[in-house]
Amino acid sequence: MRYTPLTATEFATIDGLEDWRFVLGAIHAEFRTGSFPAAAGLVAAIAEVAEASDHHPDLAVRYPDRVRVTLTTHAIHGLSDVDVEVARTISVVAQQAGATSEPRTPQVLELAIDTMDADAIRPFWAAVMGYRERNGSLVDPLGHGPGIWFQEMTEPRPQRNRIHFDISVSHDEADARVAAALAAGGTLVSAEFARSWWVLADADGNEICVCTWQDRD
Repeated sequence: MRYTPLTATEFATIDGLEDWRFVLGAIHAEFRTGSFPAAAGLVAAIAEVAEASDHHPDLAVRYPDRVRVTLTTHAIHGLSDVDVEVARTISVVAQQAGATSEPRTPQVLELAIDTMDADAIRPFWAAVMGYRERNGSLVDPLGHGPGIWFQEMTEPRPQRNRIHFDISVSHDEADARVAAALAAGGTLVSAEFARSWWVLADADGNEICVCTWQDRD
């Protein structure tokens, strides 16, 4: 199968994909079905779509009635035109099943480790987590845990935490998420790179970045 890669910016210009949001290299949709059996039924219907198109999403069912769908093209490690075609079909199937969409819900958590020498510490983290390396980062081969990436430093920063979280959210959720964190006692460390990411900290100085796809292409 031939794939045409798509950037997040290109995806954002495509009409008819209101259920879907680009988050961290994939597109995500979340549907509420009204009951757990209905959620299972929607998963079965999506599985039929996947088999017919020979393009398979990641699917998750959560009580009481949630179905999360994640689409990416594994052959190119990114988004493609085939993902868009399958996403359109899945949206139609979800609508026919009476499901409702919650497009601002998807998010992806990553763990970032500051280091002077990523090659020296990456094997340890791969071993202790049971992860696999992919393009310098680490991923859970079972798809359960957050990804781990390594931020190269040019000089030591012992006064700062060496590990922080990255939470990637849909672009139209980021402002609300930042505002909620600040209202909950957080501080804004930096907005220099917003809308790509905002750096926030809790009262103890522990940092997290709220990230989107915007301004990255």
